[in-house]
Amino acid sequence: MARALALAARALGNSWPNPAVGCVIVRDGAVVGEGWTAPGGRPHAETQALDAAGAKASGATAYVSLEPCAHHGLTPPCADAMERAGIARCVIATGDPDPRVAGRGIARLRDAGIAVEVGLMADEASALNEGFFTRIARGRPWLTLKLASSLDGRIALGSGVSRWITGPEARGFVHGLRARHDAVMIGAGTARADDPTLDVREGHQTPRQPVRIVADSTLSLPLTGRLAATARHQPLWLLHGPGVARDRAQVFGDIGVELLGVPTGEGGVLDLVAAMGALGARGLTRVLCEGGGQLAAGLIRSGLVDELILMTSGKVIGGDGIPAVAAMGATDLGAVPRFVPIEHRQLGPDLMSRWRPAT
Repeated sequence: MARALALAARALGNSWPNPAVGCVIVRDGAVVGEGWTAPGGRPHAETQALDAAGAKASGATAYVSLEPCAHHGLTPPCADAMERAGIARCVIATGDPDPRVAGRGIARLRDAGIAVEVGLMADEASALNEGFFTRIARGRPWLTLKLASSLDGRIALGSGVSRWITGPEARGFVHGLRARHDAVMIGAGTARADDPTLDVREGHQTPRQPVRIVADSTLSLPLTGRLAATARHQPLWLLHGPGVARDRAQVFGDIGVELLGVPTGEGGVLDLVAAMGALGARGLTRVLCEGGGQLAAGLIRSGLVDELILMTSGKVIGGDGIPAVAAMGATDLGAVPRFVPIEHRQLGPDLMSRWRPAT
C-alpha cells in the first residue's frame, strides 16, 4: 500500500478533476502490475495496473489507494475491470466520498466474490487526496497559501522590488509545490507588478502545467504581459466581477483566456468564497495561492486557507516594505485567525514552515 500511495502522489497536480490514485497488483509475493492516474484523470490507476499485469492478475491481490469506481463515465467501472481480470482480493486504503461511488465500488467487488479489506494506511491516503475530498465535501478546492517574506514579514521593498526575497533552494521548493497543485493563483496587483509566468521550472517537470489564475475584478491584466501572451499554451483563467467591459472580455476570450465571473462585495472586491466555489465547479482540487498581500488577507479573513506555507529569509526590510498580508481590520487579538505549525525545514539560507488552521 505504501507503494500504491507513492504512485498516487505522482498524479498530484495532473489528475484533476479526478483523484490521484495508485494501484499495485501482487501475485505469489511479487509485483506483477502497477499504475497511477494518468494526466487528465484517465486511464485510471486500476486499469493501467491490470493492463500491466495481464493474465497474471488472475488470482492476485490488488492494493488500491482509493475505492475503485463503480459508475459508467467516460470509461467503464474499475470494479468491473477487476472482476473480469480475476482479481481474488482487493485491499483498499480508504473509501471514495464521491456520491457516484461512496461504497458502491466496494459492494460491487464483494458481489463479484472478491475479498475486500478497507482501512490499510487510511490516514495517509486521506491526506494525499485532501484536495479531492475537499471539493466533494465543500464544493471548492483545497487552498495552500504560500508566502515568501523577509524576517520581518515583508514581501517587497516599498518601491515594489521583490526579486529575490528568498534563495534558489526555496524557489526550487516552490516550483515543486506548483507541480503538485492543479492551479497557481495570484492577485491582479501581483500580476501587474511582477509579470510572472507561473509555470513549473527550476529542475521540476510535470506532464501537465498548472492552470494560472488571476483574481482580477476589473480585467486589468496587461495584454502585453507574459501571462496573456502564453494563454494559448498554458491555461489562464481570470476571476472577475460583474459589469466588466464587453469588448475587454472579448479580447481576452480571443487570445484563449477563460473568464469566470463571480459576485463582488463592498468596494468591488471579489467574493472569494464564491470564487473558490467557481473553481471547484470547474473541477480543480488543489490550488496554490502565491499572493499578494491583499489576496492573502482576503483568503485568510474568509477562512479559505487550508494550509499556509511560509518561506522566510534572513533579510530585514523594515516597516517601509510591503507586508506579506495586507490590513485585515483586526480589533480583538483573541479573535484573529490562528494557525498551528506542523513542519519546519531549512532550505539553504531560508526557512520553510507549514501551518494549518487551529481547530
